[in-house]
Amino acid sequence: MRIAIFHNLPSGGAKRALMEWTRRLVQKHEVHVYTLNTADHAYCDIRPMVLHHLVYSFQPLPLYQSPLGRLNQLQRWRDLGRLTTLYQRMAEQIDQGGYDVVFTHPCLFTFIPILNLFLSTPTVYYLHEHFPNQVNRNFERPYLRSSVLRKIAEPFDPFIQMYQNRLRAIQDQAVAKTHLFLANSNFTLRQFQKSYSVPAYLNRYGVNTEQFHPNEKINREGHILSVGELSPRKGFDFLIKSLAYVPEVRRPPLRLICNMQLDEERDYLLQLAEQYGVQIEIFTNLNSEQLAQEYQKARLVVYSPVQEPFGLVPLEAMACGTPVLGIDEGGVPETIVDGVTGRLAPRDPVRFGEILQEMLNQPDRLKKMGQNGVEMVRKNWTWEQSTQTLEEYLMQTSKAGVH
Repeated sequence: MRIAIFHNLPSGGAKRALMEWTRRLVQKHEVHVYTLNTADHAYCDIRPMVLHHLVYSFQPLPLYQSPLGRLNQLQRWRDLGRLTTLYQRMAEQIDQGGYDVVFTHPCLFTFIPILNLFLSTPTVYYLHEHFPNQVNRNFERPYLRSSVLRKIAEPFDPFIQMYQNRLRAIQDQAVAKTHLFLANSNFTLRQFQKSYSVPAYLNRYGVNTEQFHPNEKINREGHILSVGELSPRKGFDFLIKSLAYVPEVRRPPLRLICNMQLDEERDYLLQLAEQYGVQIEIFTNLNSEQLAQEYQKARLVVYSPVQEPFGLVPLEAMACGTPVLGIDEGGVPETIVDGVTGRLAPRDPVRFGEILQEMLNQPDRLKKMGQNGVEMVRKNWTWEQSTQTLEEYLMQTSKAGVH
């Protein structure tokens, strides 16, 4: 097949997944990539893998500081118009390229790209998550607090309504024009299908077991580990509060590995850890080899993101022989076999802390869970399996003709 790929992705699991698929697709197909300069191209770099990698330039309009912050929604509304013009031009170029199918991924600005709205070539969009503006996540942070008057005024702010209505209209139109949707988990699939009644199917991620594997030369250390962007949605504050219920003499240090960070969230977590008496270390921007070593060194991985679409971190940990204590919500339960490769716990810091202590008190069982995790990942969660399923859907879509 002749495949065009579009993405405007930051660093993170979605970009890692795209890199793994691209690495395997190029072995059998001709793959060209179209993207924007706003994407993170250095992280999980796919540029050396493909014959053609075209970057379109887009500069978002500047945002205002208080007291003019309410005008930012107007700036974002204007950006949607500018993006529409850019994506229409990109779609024309792709349609002229003679591709069999276009495999599209999220855009930083609209999630499903406006590009899909204009393409005539059959198109598959991958749901790394449901569109965040259609998902309710409420976070309590001192730095996120708004004044009472602002909260009262927001529903009546015409700029906010203008932007949100335009964004939702664009998403609805792009969904209607997209031939097929693939999702990384049943959780993501269910969220999406609550909003849209269109064809959507499951195509899970995998794990690169050449990068993530046990290493007997590396000794397990005393800390526990969590991985993800340093933002409220990853639930690191919950881990700190849960650790506070572990007796101080047995409380393990918590190490966080983050691909990006919000400075305000870092400051908040450091203050919270001091308040609860939890030792915490934060490392950012590790490469895949360094990340694998961190999995291999940890006693266990703890993972409590809020409504996480898929549990890639638990799978990478299990591939390294490290058991996982995960939150029993979102897509996380689809990757951890409770009692076999790790444990699942509710979003209750007391209960989470109790289960954590149970796991730490049973080193032989921890070791067995780690061994089970390696076997399960190698059997059921390979990128080769994921790519084979993806190829079948891309082929089906290409044969369906012009959408």
